[in-house]
Parts: sequence; C-alpha cells; structure tokens
Amino acid sequence: MNKPTGISRRGFLKGGVLAVGGAALSGMTGSLSSAFADSRTGTQGKATVFFLRDISGEGLRKLYAHVNQGMTGKIAIKLHTGESGAPNIIPGDMVKTLMADIQGGTIVECNVLYNSPRKTTEGHRKLIAENGWTFCPVDIMDEYGDVSLPVADGKWFKEVAFGKNILNYDSMLVLTHFKGHAMGGFGGSLKNIAIGCASGKVGKAQLHAASSGPWPDGPEFMERMVEGGKAVTDHFGSRITYINVLRKMSVDCDCAGVRAAVPTAPDLGMLASTDILAVDQASVDMVYALPEAQKADLVERIESRSGLHQLEYMKQLGMGNSSYTLIPV
Repeated sequence: MNKPTGISRRGFLKGGVLAVGGAALSGMTGSLSSAFADSRTGTQGKATVFFLRDISGEGLRKLYAHVNQGMTGKIAIKLHTGESGAPNIIPGDMVKTLMADIQGGTIVECNVLYNSPRKTTEGHRKLIAENGWTFCPVDIMDEYGDVSLPVADGKWFKEVAFGKNILNYDSMLVLTHFKGHAMGGFGGSLKNIAIGCASGKVGKAQLHAASSGPWPDGPEFMERMVEGGKAVTDHFGSRITYINVLRKMSVDCDCAGVRAAVPTAPDLGMLASTDILAVDQASVDMVYALPEAQKADLVERIESRSGLHQLEYMKQLGMGNSSYTLIPV
C-alpha cells in the first residue's frame, strides 16, 4: 500500500508545529518558502492548496475567493444534503453565508441507489427541506433522467450516466465534507462528484457494478469511481473548483445518517484547490499526520478498503498533481 505523498512526507510548516482544530500536528516540517508570491499557480510544478483553520461560513467565503477564478455563468454547488438527522454534514448556515458570493448558485444533488427517502425525487425533496436546505434552489439533477458523459482513457467505462440537468450549468463548486466511507475508504471531492452526480437509477448502478460478483470492492471500485469523476472534471474543464471541509470526520459517509460512527479524529479545518487530486491528497495527508490515537480509525477505514488507490488512479489518468504547496490563508 502506497502511503500518502503530501504533508506526511514533505511536511507542513518550516521549522514549526501547526495547531489545527485544537490538535497539535507535530513532526510536520517542510517549507512554504516563496509560495506566497505565486499562490494561484503554485511553485516548482506543484499544485496549490489553500488551508484555513476557521471552519465557518466566512471561512468558506475566504477560501472560495482564492479558487473561484474559472467560475462563470450558472454555478452548481455539489454537496451532500444528508439523510434524516444526519449529524456530520456541512452545516446549512455555513453554505448560506457562502451563497452571498455565488449569486444565483444552485445546490445540486442526485437520487441514490440504496433504500432511502432519497431514492425517489419526491422523498428526496422532502428530506432536503427537512434538513434545512431551503435558502436557495436545490436541483435534483436526475429528476428528469440522465445523460451519458464520456470517460477518456477509461479502463472500465467509455461513458457514465449522470443527472441530465448537469448540462444546465456552466461551472461547478465541489463542496465536500471529507470523511471516511464504507466502500471507498474515504470520501473526498472525487467521491462527491463521481457518485454524487451519477444518476440514481443508471449511473450509480454502473459505478457500483462489478466485473465479478454483485459489488466491486478494493482497487476496482476505486478505479470505477475515479473514471466517473474524470467524466465530470473533463466536462467542466477549468470551470470546476474544490473545497474539502475536514470536520466531524466519521469513518462513515453522510449516507449513514444517524448511524454514522462518532468521529475520533479532531476537526482540522478546510482545504481548497482548483486541482482535485491535490485537494484530496492534502486531506488524506492531514489525517495521516495526526497522532496515532486520533488517526487510527480513519486510517484503518482508508487502508482496509484500498482507499489510497483513488489517489493513485487519479494520478494515472492525469486528473491532477499529487505534489502541492500548502498555503495557510
């Protein structure tokens, strides 16, 4: 199993220790050097990832301002609106504050494959309202069917079905609650768009099918998920950007709702980038840099599901840069 290649190997702050979310992440030595002089393009061929400890609506606004250069036209905001009573999702108040900077933005979701009120559009809409997502439009993109987007250089797919309404948007903000995941090991920006934008009846079934047996697992599932994500990133091109919120990081996805395991890792902050691989790599690296007792559950979940293969396969498909410069905001 390849270990993370970002913070845990290169470090974080030169000659110092960063206290993140109340936890001192020691041993994270590295350099920021001249990164501040060229914060948008990165240095030495590395991607740029912005970091903010303040997990708040104003914090989201601050981070978004650093990575919104390609965001034009009608903007979709892909986030997880949660199951009933979901305790760990990104709070609606934070997103409402961010919306001041995304005039006309629309939260987008798709129906799900598993048994849930979110399996049907009617049930999904009721749950969206129950969870407080009433301050802006919410588009269930597969309400009126699906559309197939091509997968360039895919091993498993030539195309994957997504919610048809994805075609109605010019840009996408991928606003992700970073956490563990029962099948994926971890759920970052990649999982948010790959599974989250896939249509409930067709696309999600495609991604969860297997070459042998009823469900894929391990590296095969990671590769299927990555190929779904690549279809979305290729579709939007330079008009897609990413924010990962490292808060209430249960080993379980928000799809678990109130059944999600209580997080044992501390809240760390938020990361943003225009590079999907870099932002997910940095998120994983932050988890791996935690003290053993705080990271053990998440690391076990990630490695027992071959979750790091998400990062490896994204790199293989040319979806981003696993080397990054981390810039505190």
